[in-house]
Amino acid sequence: MSVIEMSRIKREYRMGGKHNTSKKKKKGNDDGVVIVRALRGVDFSAEAGEFVSVMGPSGSGKSTLMNILGCLDKPTDGTYTLDGIETSTSNSDTFAFIRNRKIGFVFQSFNLLARTTALENVELPLFYRRADKKDSQGFHKTKSVSWRKERAMATLREVGLGERMDHFPSQLSGGQQQRVAIARAMVNDPAFILADEPTGNLDTGMTLEIMGLFQQLNNRGKTIIMVTHEPELASYTKRIITLRDGELVSDIPVQDRRDALVDLAQWKQEHALLSENT
Repeated sequence: MSVIEMSRIKREYRMGGKHNTSKKKKKGNDDGVVIVRALRGVDFSAEAGEFVSVMGPSGSGKSTLMNILGCLDKPTDGTYTLDGIETSTSNSDTFAFIRNRKIGFVFQSFNLLARTTALENVELPLFYRRADKKDSQGFHKTKSVSWRKERAMATLREVGLGERMDHFPSQLSGGQQQRVAIARAMVNDPAFILADEPTGNLDTGMTLEIMGLFQQLNNRGKTIIMVTHEPELASYTKRIITLRDGELVSDIPVQDRRDALVDLAQWKQEHALLSENT
């Protein structure tokens, strides 16, 4: 089953010139507008349980594609169906629902609230979640405090932080902070996780830890789309799509996929030997 189905996705930006909200520039109307075509008819789909890396040089359209995938922006043309919902014509309320329930975001900078514990950070998306059932008056009931706490605790255990729930971000390593961010992305059981350069602020060991966690989650059936510029990280995924000049120029399966936890064990062994010899 397709979780993501994109067809002929285009995104154009109007730069400079006089203020003009129309989508098409009138013929012969030289108002100095420059049209930047960030995406030029991209077709992309992802099935449930895939692990896809999105690559390409600067200016290739990676960020624009990520923003559309994350329902942070709409395409100028084309259709994007996410878990059965056609997003291209959705209103702001539907977009908010999709971002909360259908997509789990993981960013390079973690984006944790500094004055709240790991548990409270993971609980946050659940405050904005509506229950599936309605009360007798037809209003959505909010989930109970105990349910939110239990759900957040279970998700933190899933990412290996069962003993760090009461710690603040400043008391956690970079890798642990990213694990909290991943737990926060997972807590609503989204259709897929969208990770934007998720290891950009981490050293080699922590990078391998996070990639190992992503592989474990993917092995359990979680769909992951990861934007990266590093071929080494892409080698831990199952499929690589490459953008160039706003077009999807290749879509290939990963050959000889690497195991991040095996690489982590080897890195630790080599690092220990280096420490002994210094």
